Amino acid sequence: MVGQAARLLHQRGILARLGHPGAPPVGQAFQFGGIGLDLTTAPESPLHGVSTSQQELESALAARADEMGVDLRRSTELVGIAEGPDRVTARVLDGAGPAEIDAAYIVGCNGAHSRVRDLAGIGFPGITDSTVVSRSAEVTIPAATLVPERAELELPGVGALGLYRWNRTPRGAWSMLPRASGTLLVSALEWEHDGNGDDSDEGPATVPEVAAAIERVLGSRIPMSAPAGPGPHQLRRRRGRNTRIAETYRRGRILLAGDAAHVHNAVGAPGLNVGLQDAVCLAWRLAGAVRGTPRLLDGYERERRPAADRVAVHTQAQTLLLSPGAEVTALRALLSEWVREPVVVGRLATLLEGPDVRYPCDADAHRLTGWFVPDIDGVDHHLDDPRPVLFDLGGAPAERPHGVTVVELAVAAPPVGALLVRPDGYVAWAADESGPRDATALHHVAVALGSDA
Repeated sequence: MVGQAARLLHQRGILARLGHPGAPPVGQAFQFGGIGLDLTTAPESPLHGVSTSQQELESALAARADEMGVDLRRSTELVGIAEGPDRVTARVLDGAGPAEIDAAYIVGCNGAHSRVRDLAGIGFPGITDSTVVSRSAEVTIPAATLVPERAELELPGVGALGLYRWNRTPRGAWSMLPRASGTLLVSALEWEHDGNGDDSDEGPATVPEVAAAIERVLGSRIPMSAPAGPGPHQLRRRRGRNTRIAETYRRGRILLAGDAAHVHNAVGAPGLNVGLQDAVCLAWRLAGAVRGTPRLLDGYERERRPAADRVAVHTQAQTLLLSPGAEVTALRALLSEWVREPVVVGRLATLLEGPDVRYPCDADAHRLTGWFVPDIDGVDHHLDDPRPVLFDLGGAPAERPHGVTVVELAVAAPPVGALLVRPDGYVAWAADESGPRDATALHHVAVALGSDA
């Protein structure tokens, strides 16, 4: 889990449920299209990361939802949507048969093949690269020795294999990721227009199929087998790569978030980062709309679409850098020189973290407004709040707006006098020192956020 989503889940207390009670660490190294980035050389690297399994994260989120009284219904299929002027009805099938669920809004968070999106008639334009095939499997490699201090896997007869990153060869790209269970997630990318790969898609993927793909790409045979313990263990084949963004994130009372709104290549692990931020941006706006301020929904797509556009650009660029070809090799050589410059490393780390997209704000707004809240000591501990939080770091106006939570923090050399942070972690207002103009601006922002100011 890479990027701002790690800080976001820390703010909500989810990381503590996963055994990470402290703030998510800043990475020391990462990659861009398989080109190594030494983040320690950057003036200030913002790239956060936490390792956890999807099952653990889903369990933690489900537990949080259950504590909040959310009605979670599994094994329920959406078959139709009927929208009226004031309500929307979902027609579903569950174990008891057909049923209807009446609601103020429906949000499609149901993946790339979203039925919500299809039923709403929302187009999903973009591109498909049908030449690339990815195969992955969770396996054991008995003869291998993990060397954590070098992030390598030692294999007799093969040598040292780099972990936690994509490794490009003239025949494709491969990666290996150790799992907490002691298994390895091995993956191979092949571009079949170059004569690589196996055209057969008959039946489900198998471990021998993935092993053969790794051998073709790497040029060495690696004995591997399926894990002996209970699953689920990842095993999949995916033909083609899609980059698509919904033509609109909202149609009436139907909205989209996450993969239902945008899909992209997985290289660099941006999906969870951008999807979770869609969810929290939409959540507080939905809460305000249900309470009687529907105008709050108008800003959702305006803020989140640029983030999807940005991810679509850099994931396509990274996938290109992993592909075969002499021209790609030349491009990689040039970029490998550039990433020795600290400023370039810093820019790429910021891009991967996700904060290089500023939410729309007035031209004369404070320099922090529209950005994800800075990593100020003590701030993240107070952001598990459904209301905006006003942090007084020594310069907040004396008159505080209603409907916000006020937190006074004593911080050494604070970067700002006060800031108002939205429930999704973004700065809505900030000031270096209080004054009448700042107090008026704070009041207007609080009203715009739906607070009872």
